[in-house]
Amino acid sequence: MNSYLTRIFFVLSLCSAATASAVEPVYTSLFSNKAIKGYDTVAYFTQGKPVKGTESFQFKYMGAVWLFANADHLAMFEAAPEKYAPQYGGYCAYAVAHNQTASIKPELFTIHDGKLYLNYNDSINQQWSKNKADFIAQANQNWPALLKQ
Repeated sequence: MNSYLTRIFFVLSLCSAATASAVEPVYTSLFSNKAIKGYDTVAYFTQGKPVKGTESFQFKYMGAVWLFANADHLAMFEAAPEKYAPQYGGYCAYAVAHNQTASIKPELFTIHDGKLYLNYNDSINQQWSKNKADFIAQANQNWPALLKQ
């Protein structure tokens, strides 16, 4: 029994340490180093929809691996990553507006004033859509401090 409690305490300690760590500049899932869960960030702009990238076309940027559907998209990103990378490092834009970070669902996106914003789930995306200008203003204020946490 004592050994069991020790294991539970250890796991809980690891979880709390992980949540206390600094926010990475680009969101990647726990067991992957892929930005946007492997989706092609340029495709949001050129095709207006999420498109899975492929390992054949990849680029390392800001500590994450970015995948692309084709060589043209890779070249476009290499030439201007700040133009195509999602805002707030690809974290949920609504969460950042509320001074939090959260994962994203790549299918839930908005391009507003030439910038890509991603969100966590359908409900959050609906809330975001109702008042995105105010949420963007708030997220722009919150993002620098979140990176320092």
